[in-house]
Amino acid sequence: MLAASIAEAKALRFTPAGLPALDLRLEHESRCAEAGQQRDVKAALKAVAFGAVAERLASQPIGSLWRFTGFLATPRNAKHVVLHIQDFQQI
Repeated sequence: MLAASIAEAKALRFTPAGLPALDLRLEHESRCAEAGQQRDVKAALKAVAFGAVAERLASQPIGSLWRFTGFLATPRNAKHVVLHIQDFQQI
């Protein structure tokens, strides 16, 4: 689960099998305690959604804040992880 805002969303595309797909960049900001000190946490990561989730996400505004659920995976020949979004709810 990740609380993040939609920083960027590419145009809705379709896989060769005809499945809707949406590529996004998400940004997370929070504050947490680490070693007894408060720490500001910021992170940006790539994400992808497929099917009905992609269609629902495609209509959401840039900058809107959501709670995303899904899993992390590393694409073939890549060095970074991508969040595969399985569901999302507005915070």
